Amino acid sequence: MARAIMLQGTGSNVGKSVLVAGLCRAALRRGLRVAPFKPQNMSNNASVTADGGEIGRAQALQARACGLEPRTDMNPILLKPESNMGSQVIVQGKRLTTVKARDYAALKPSLMAPVLDSFARLRQTHDLVIVEGAGSPAEINLRAGDIANMGFAVAANVPVILCADIDRGGVIAQVVGTQAVLEPTDAGRIAGFLVNKFRGDPRLFDDGYQMIRDQTGWPGFGVLPWFDQAWRLPAEDALDIRTQARSGGFHVVCLRLSRIANFDDLDPLEQEPGLRLTMLDAGRPIPGDADLVILPGSKSTRADLAFLRSQGWDIDLQAHHRRGGHILGICGGYQMLGRVIDDPQGIEGPAGASEGLGFLDVETTMTGDKSLTRVSAEHVASGTPFQGYEIHIGRTSGPDAERPFARVNGAAEGAISADGRVAGSYLHGMFAEDGFRAAWLASHGAQASDLGYEQAVEDTLDALAQHLEAHLDIEALLAAAT
Repeated sequence: MARAIMLQGTGSNVGKSVLVAGLCRAALRRGLRVAPFKPQNMSNNASVTADGGEIGRAQALQARACGLEPRTDMNPILLKPESNMGSQVIVQGKRLTTVKARDYAALKPSLMAPVLDSFARLRQTHDLVIVEGAGSPAEINLRAGDIANMGFAVAANVPVILCADIDRGGVIAQVVGTQAVLEPTDAGRIAGFLVNKFRGDPRLFDDGYQMIRDQTGWPGFGVLPWFDQAWRLPAEDALDIRTQARSGGFHVVCLRLSRIANFDDLDPLEQEPGLRLTMLDAGRPIPGDADLVILPGSKSTRADLAFLRSQGWDIDLQAHHRRGGHILGICGGYQMLGRVIDDPQGIEGPAGASEGLGFLDVETTMTGDKSLTRVSAEHVASGTPFQGYEIHIGRTSGPDAERPFARVNGAAEGAISADGRVAGSYLHGMFAEDGFRAAWLASHGAQASDLGYEQAVEDTLDALAQHLEAHLDIEALLAAAT
């Protein structure tokens, strides 16, 4: 039976996902059979797994750090927000239901069983499981029925490392305050703490670090300086994708929709040195110098289409197209580019139909079945093969689909407008393929670099592990696992 250790945070976005990825790679380099685990994640950025389900993209990256294919057991509960009030609940890779936030508390106790079931399976086949919490155990108002932090740690008898973020300030209060609000049983689960995201010389925090130790009685595992290469890893949050501070070059603008999904499609484009990527926030017009506008995936397509119109982006897109600009829609963005999106069963929200943007002569009907598939495809225009995945509901057809974007097992996929300047596809992950990315950019008059995206991710994971080794007491941290 594998040993396990859990990383919990003093708050959200303290760097837990990246820390777990780095620890997984460090453990792998020690020859351990290591696996990641996150009992509950909330994200619209999902990955299709080898066993035909979906998990958070952060857990897929952590699996990669372990040298493993992602599997649904690594993230048994995935919440995918569909509105400000409710989320789709994915259990062990498959959709269970959609619930309003206030009703989820009643559902949670029934989810502990599949969580522990998945965790037990991982422990049976590995030497070490590194667990990531969600949010913070200091949210004691959520402790009853908790499956994400201390509720899981107690049920599974797993020790906890508390991770604090010094970059946001108040780090001493983060750690000491967390201990102060926890019940003694939960506080007793914590085997120590670490401080993340320090900028400058870590020795300047020696006194503060000792004060935390004195106040809490917990051992410290170190102060980790800011990891400058973290942006090279697939983004967990859409806000982590950087608008590049560059001038000139091929200008790609991506609309930051309110329910943007699978936005790590953009990571390889962000890293192309000859390309300028703008993540366009609400309230900003589409720049007049944009060469290409991307409509990304969305967890709630009709609602995000209304959001797009509320920003005036539909008018901006018309102007962009009149200037000769190109438009690419991916998944939900593809659906928006058509004439109609019909949801007769109310799968994504209130039943009904919405008029699309009309750039593609296709129509989409939402259906109850969900496509969760890894695919091998061929880009029709260039003949370039690439790997990708589908993760969507809805079927799209129409005259422009007779000019497909790609072919999957010989079948047409996606659509291209008659003028060739608007394209749509359900395929995610295509830009990670160096050959496809080069061919696609060339078709738009731009040139790809010799980036080698997948190798760059591997190199960054190795650099992250080395960074942790240099600044944390990894031996003591792993020895705390039970």
